[in-house]
Amino acid sequence: MIEQMTVRAALAACMLLQAGLCCAQPTPAAPPETKVMSFAGAPLRVEYKCSDEDMQAAGLHCTEDEPCRVYLELVAVEPVGARVFLAGNLHTESVTIQSVLLASQDSGRSWSEPFERLRGGTLDRIHFFDYDTGWAAGQLVQPLPRDPFLLLTTDGGATWRRRPVFSESRPGAVENFQFKSRTEGTLWIDRTQSGESGALYERYESSTGGESWTLRDAGNRPPAAAPDAARERPGWRIRADAKSQSFRLERAQESGWQLVAAFSFLAGECRPALQPLPEPPELPPEPPPSKSLPARKKR
Repeated sequence: MIEQMTVRAALAACMLLQAGLCCAQPTPAAPPETKVMSFAGAPLRVEYKCSDEDMQAAGLHCTEDEPCRVYLELVAVEPVGARVFLAGNLHTESVTIQSVLLASQDSGRSWSEPFERLRGGTLDRIHFFDYDTGWAAGQLVQPLPRDPFLLLTTDGGATWRRRPVFSESRPGAVENFQFKSRTEGTLWIDRTQSGESGALYERYESSTGGESWTLRDAGNRPPAAAPDAARERPGWRIRADAKSQSFRLERAQESGWQLVAAFSFLAGECRPALQPLPEPPELPPEPPPSKSLPARKKR
């Protein structure tokens, strides 16, 4: 009975969402100004420059003698003709720093970032329905998974825009998603780490290509296993290679797995900014020499 009431309440909230009583959708984000990385055999480095704001947001305690190393993690690949997309994040040994979306327009010879990195976020699934329409799914993960979202593109990955699943901030992570057309999609949310009462799993549907989502079902049983097309791509794999300290993107060929590109594990370091030494205080002017009386002669 409690579970039914939870579902009804959530459905009622979604009716209000459809009625337009939700927060405004964010505007599309412009692609960041980033350099193009060309792969010539040696692992590419997705550079990360740590700021004091990043350290404070992540709760990092790094020193000049013991900096916090930041690593790249790649978890999903999506080939679309000659274009290839990779999704992942940047993280330290203890906390996720930023999301990362990589794109190649020439079968892996050169790479860039078509969307801004999201502080405290991660991307772990990406899927294209056709050459133009695609989605990348992720969530914020500080301190626990919350505020799941999709990145949408309708121009083949040249530009992306962020769309939230929830109308307000709450815990949850994208378990899986599928689209059977450019507009009709289904998405499953995992809330097992939320620590809140109520349903642990939620199923949403979209008829707007992921622009908005409507809750259709909620319960405590995990969804039935479905092919994870947004993470697993036959004929392609991302392999962590300890010898080269890199993620190797590989494609299946008749002769075996062929290297497409490689990306270094290490992305950068966090350390406090060096503070300029204070200027030494100005010394007071020396007093003028005193005029002493002539010594008296002894009689």
